[in-house]
Amino acid sequence: MYFIQGNQFPHPSLANEDGLLAVGGDLSVDTLLTAYANGIFPWYNEDEPILWWSPNPRLVLFPKEIKVSSSMKQVLKKQTFSYSLNSDFEAVIRSCRDLRRDDGTWISEDIIQAYLVLHEQGYAHSVEVWSDANELVGGLYGVGMGKVFFGESMFSKVSNSSKAALIFLAYHCMQEGIELIDCQQSTNHLKSMGAREISRDEFLDQLANLI
Repeated sequence: MYFIQGNQFPHPSLANEDGLLAVGGDLSVDTLLTAYANGIFPWYNEDEPILWWSPNPRLVLFPKEIKVSSSMKQVLKKQTFSYSLNSDFEAVIRSCRDLRRDDGTWISEDIIQAYLVLHEQGYAHSVEVWSDANELVGGLYGVGMGKVFFGESMFSKVSNSSKAALIFLAYHCMQEGIELIDCQQSTNHLKSMGAREISRDEFLDQLANLI
């Protein structure tokens, strides 16, 4: 594991088998953007120093490969939800934190404040999912650079709302020419929606071409 100063990171290939690459540094805009551009992201508990990760393999979703199940097609057809972009970023990131608080979450107040700055500068983005009563019931947030969206977290207060957020994001990415959604860690839920694993080398090649 490497100790970093400023925004100088070791090459991602030097990460250990769990994907842990480095410790230290800060959450400034320059540091975070340098990390994302090199396939690295922060993930650590509130009582830990900042830990930086670059897992191998990497879970990604190519927007055109999004899988919409028959049941989700019915949800979308019924217009159960409405959607917005960047209309309440802070509510989304805090909901992602609050709904995971009982199980432990890496979304500390320091993380929230750092990503609020990224949002204010036009790099961090949110998708909001609203009920027919205009209540925020789901969403996700992440960082956009070039033709890549680096997904960070999602939340769901009612059934299917986080799935709807991801589908909305994929369709939006196709419209805007965004070619890759980084999902970071592998989960069966995301795989069922079309995400797949690629090697770290392939992921870095994608970033070099798309950022």
